Amino acid sequence: MTQRPTLFVSIPSRTAQPAPLMARRTPWRSSLALATLLLSACASTPLPPWPGTPSAAQARAPEALPRVQRGTVVPAPLGQARDSVVVTPLPSSPPTPAAADTAAAAPYGPAVAARFAAPPTAYNTPGLAAERSSFTTNAELGAWLRDLAGPAPRGATLARVLSLGTSQHGEPIEGLLLTRAKDTDIASLEANGRSTVVLIGQQHGDEPAGSEALLVVARELAHGLLEPLLDRINVVVIPRANPDGAARGTRTTANGVDMNRDHLLLNTPEAQALARVVRDYRPILVLDAHEFTVVGRYLQKFNAIQRYDALLQYTTTANYPEFLTKASQEWYHQPMLGALQSQGLSSEWYYTTSTRPDDRRISMGGAQPDTGRNVNGLKNAVSLLVETRGVGLGRMHIQRRVHTQVTAITSALRSTAERATHLEQVRSFVARDIASKACNGQVVVEAQATPMQRELTMLDPETGADRTLKVDWNSSLALRTVKSRARPCGYWLAPSATTAVERLQLLGVQVLRIAEPGALLADTYNETARETTERADVRGTVAGGASIIRSQVTPVRRAIDVPAGSFYVPLNQGLANLAVAALEPDTQSSYFANHLIDDLASTARVMTVPSLVFEDTDE
Repeated sequence: MTQRPTLFVSIPSRTAQPAPLMARRTPWRSSLALATLLLSACASTPLPPWPGTPSAAQARAPEALPRVQRGTVVPAPLGQARDSVVVTPLPSSPPTPAAADTAAAAPYGPAVAARFAAPPTAYNTPGLAAERSSFTTNAELGAWLRDLAGPAPRGATLARVLSLGTSQHGEPIEGLLLTRAKDTDIASLEANGRSTVVLIGQQHGDEPAGSEALLVVARELAHGLLEPLLDRINVVVIPRANPDGAARGTRTTANGVDMNRDHLLLNTPEAQALARVVRDYRPILVLDAHEFTVVGRYLQKFNAIQRYDALLQYTTTANYPEFLTKASQEWYHQPMLGALQSQGLSSEWYYTTSTRPDDRRISMGGAQPDTGRNVNGLKNAVSLLVETRGVGLGRMHIQRRVHTQVTAITSALRSTAERATHLEQVRSFVARDIASKACNGQVVVEAQATPMQRELTMLDPETGADRTLKVDWNSSLALRTVKSRARPCGYWLAPSATTAVERLQLLGVQVLRIAEPGALLADTYNETARETTERADVRGTVAGGASIIRSQVTPVRRAIDVPAGSFYVPLNQGLANLAVAALEPDTQSSYFANHLIDDLASTARVMTVPSLVFEDTDE
């Protein structure tokens, strides 16, 4: 192994504001970079004005964008020029009835189908053609993106196809970057000062509406009615994250893993591809487009059918900053409700029910830090889930499903463009606030949804009429702390923990390698109980996961010797809460529970700021 330069960091006391840095045998550039990290807690970034604050504060808000979309967008077919894009005004009369041919092999009768009329215009992608029986193939998807990128720039807008990785069966996972920066490299995006949005579709292969909708959105951003938004934001569109599942029409990846429960562990190449995008492009918004089951276990348990066009949720997990929750609610969720309502589309909080026939509880999306919604939130972004009615419907109501996704996604893009400056203020504030908490106070290790009851409207399967039910409801909007501990200064990891280190770095977490032997005051974990079980979410057992270790532990304070080649994960960094989610061992999502860390003795909670010599990676 090549010997690298080293850094010597000596901070003598437990404090929220690290002491000055001392560097040895290191270039000034690396010294400055680490000093910036260690001193981040000292910076102060004001929060932006919020809706409802005094008018003087509101006057500092950027001027709202003009309403660039006054109608329903119908994109040109693949390969046609921009002038073939058609815009139809929104209907003032009730929408047209659903087409009769959608009733073929329908899971319910015409009375229910009549509740979901087709939109007044038809979206056009390869998979939405009238004669098609299958959705857009991965080859067609790639051709669509390359057509939008084109051989040369169109005006001020630049578009570039991104090769993000390959699926387990070797299918390309591709995205499209759209920007008005000087170039499409990451340095140019950073230089243009615009926030970036990442849009993701079809993590679950049997949920096609998001993928088809993102092809529409990509075209409208490239040279359509959404293109003016690129004056304020950059956008990365990833229409299909799970090509193998899409080809087979199955929820999981080729090896049977639910990739939307793999965003902390990163065991699949598909989840790793998305992690690289978020790490490299640092989006202020990540939107994840899904579909939900319409009939299935709802008919079995409640003799009712799902009523809503869209189910929505933002990040709901332990340690998500309150100001990002506030931004998610006020700047995204509320405008999205209005946008859907304006199109005659119904919506609710996202919810699901378990696969157990005897379990009649209804649960919002979970609090575990493993889904894209929650993990991307812990990266200090607004992270939104948009689900449309679709699983089990085949091609039925596909135009309405796509229309619902396009409406919600467009609302989120507009919200970002209108609030980009304030969103960056919020992100800067919370990153510094998180870093400043190292070594101080408490951190939540595990949280759960709060049980309550509420009324939920579904549809009568015979008449299609609304039916209101009183249900047991697990609310993720009000999390209960199950377990908390003193927040450490950081975590020590043994030299053998290289897999864990690689995954943390893929998430964007900074990990330092210890260059010379030293000593730490740390809490080690004394295991008091253990069982082998399965990972579970609100639906039941998580698909494709190996058995996990559920431990009960007690932290024990002691001095430990640490060898050269071991690792230190400092918590005075903006992604500290992501490190907590991965490294506290006694949760079902942790790296220890899921065998990425082989032994409890391979990790410890560092309880005073260390005096150690670190390798300088000069990155």
